Amino acid sequence: MMEFLGYRGPDGLNVWLQGSIGLGHALLRSAADAGAPDRQPERLDGLAITADVRLDSTSELKSELRQSGRLVVEPASDAMLVLHAYATWGRQCVEHLRGDFAFGIWDTARRTLFCARDHFGIKPFYYAHSPKLFLFSNTLNCLKQHPAITSTLNEAAVGDFLLFGLNYDKSTSTFRDIQRLPPAHYLTVSGDTLQIRCYWEPPTETRIRYARDQDYVERFQELLRTAVADRMAPGKQGILLSGGLDSGSVAAVTKDLSQSHDGVALVSYTVGYDSLFADSEGAYARKTAEFLGIPNKYLPLDAVELFDKWDDDNFVLPEPCEDPLNAGFFELFSLISADCRVAFSGEGPDNLMYFQMWPYIQELRRSRRWMRLVAETASYAWVRPFPWRGIKSRIQSFSPKARLVSEFPSWIAPEFARRMGMQQRWRDRGTLANPSGRHAVRPKGYASLALPHWTNMFESQDPGVTRCNVEVRYPYLDLRMVDYLLGIPSYPWLYKKMMVRKAMAGKIPEQVLSRAKTPLAVNPFEKKLRDGGGRRLSRQLLEGPILEFVSVPALKLFCDSMMPAMVRPYCLDRWLRYAG
Repeated sequence: MMEFLGYRGPDGLNVWLQGSIGLGHALLRSAADAGAPDRQPERLDGLAITADVRLDSTSELKSELRQSGRLVVEPASDAMLVLHAYATWGRQCVEHLRGDFAFGIWDTARRTLFCARDHFGIKPFYYAHSPKLFLFSNTLNCLKQHPAITSTLNEAAVGDFLLFGLNYDKSTSTFRDIQRLPPAHYLTVSGDTLQIRCYWEPPTETRIRYARDQDYVERFQELLRTAVADRMAPGKQGILLSGGLDSGSVAAVTKDLSQSHDGVALVSYTVGYDSLFADSEGAYARKTAEFLGIPNKYLPLDAVELFDKWDDDNFVLPEPCEDPLNAGFFELFSLISADCRVAFSGEGPDNLMYFQMWPYIQELRRSRRWMRLVAETASYAWVRPFPWRGIKSRIQSFSPKARLVSEFPSWIAPEFARRMGMQQRWRDRGTLANPSGRHAVRPKGYASLALPHWTNMFESQDPGVTRCNVEVRYPYLDLRMVDYLLGIPSYPWLYKKMMVRKAMAGKIPEQVLSRAKTPLAVNPFEKKLRDGGGRRLSRQLLEGPILEFVSVPALKLFCDSMMPAMVRPYCLDRWLRYAG
């Protein structure tokens, strides 16, 4: 298993053994605290740890440890700080940790294994458990190297993939023998007993109010700088740069901080489409990069075809993927890995700053803040778009094509659908895709943080999947930033991301600063389907294991109107053939 992990840990392989207990670590040097040696598995007072970890707020953590009487010998790696935290607070150590982490600690005195995954699940954590065996790793295929782990599929996960494009159960994987530790959960194994507990949820009651508007902006700027600074590493680092506000704001702060860090160099990366359709992302990204003085490497993906490289062992995914153009994703990470081991992402604001005015008005009414209610309602009524601008999209939602999407896929094998209760799962899709939000003012944005798409994205960008030694970091998912954005008034700060626009004034190009949220004009995948890819795909022979899950005759009835969701059977078929 350790030899298998060598591709994602090229800087050293180490194993620690104690009787029937073994911990292994494959080292990838990218930690910001480069002065602290990482000699994992680390040991301390009868404890041993292997961890994929990058901590925030380490100064505060060390101060808390000292106040608890703990002596931390400097320099201390992040893994060693986690050990100190466990030695001081036991299971409650996770309440003191901030950052991205997945780890396992063997406690010799208690004969207990303690494991935890970070708050958003940025670091993967997979495990397998039987009465006489417990395995865990941040790499799914690593667990499959053990002879006790079979490749038997988890049919519920397969069903979710065919219905929705991904597994909605964050505690399972596509394989029956391999489970996931969900984000913000810890796990303990002692003897034959396994316990899993949730230790954190995004805050719902925080309300942040300042006397001056400028105070909101300045606090946001301070938090973003702190979040980026905690994630900066020595040497060259990349920025995943689109043409929008979010990644542009991260790029601006990173550039500003890099000027006071010796040896730090930046390069930005942008993907786009030059000939497939009109795409302005590259042009706007270049404006931002030129404005900031950051080199920009542009990767056109027009030439990527459906299922490129899906038969190449180096690109086979550990679980099914509904994007047949994901070869471009591998090309991007290969490009980044040639330069650096850390890349910054601007993901987060679309969810954390999702704007809803009516719940905010209701809270103002409940709290009897009448003057603010009148003033902000009037202001919003003045600046909001005219209501009839959305009429066209509502009319289109009643078209036959739109209705077809809402029908249960008749091409799913009837016996498989019956056995797995997939009709009911389909009826529950509204609840799955829009979980109820417990935040009184941000119900939709808050609920979106619980969607499995987050862990799906994080895991797909992990070196265990990309096979490229690049660690992606997300400043907007810093817990201090999360608490802040969930606590500030919705209006005006979340309306059209006014907070980011005010904070970045003069720091990124005006054309980008004033640009509205602009999705791609065309989904590249759908364009490939319309340009003949769908017809070619429908002629492909489906046989073998896929027939347990898909009715090929029913699928062929739709071959003239190939829609994105109908490509999932072909994705699953390719994956079953090559993933083994």
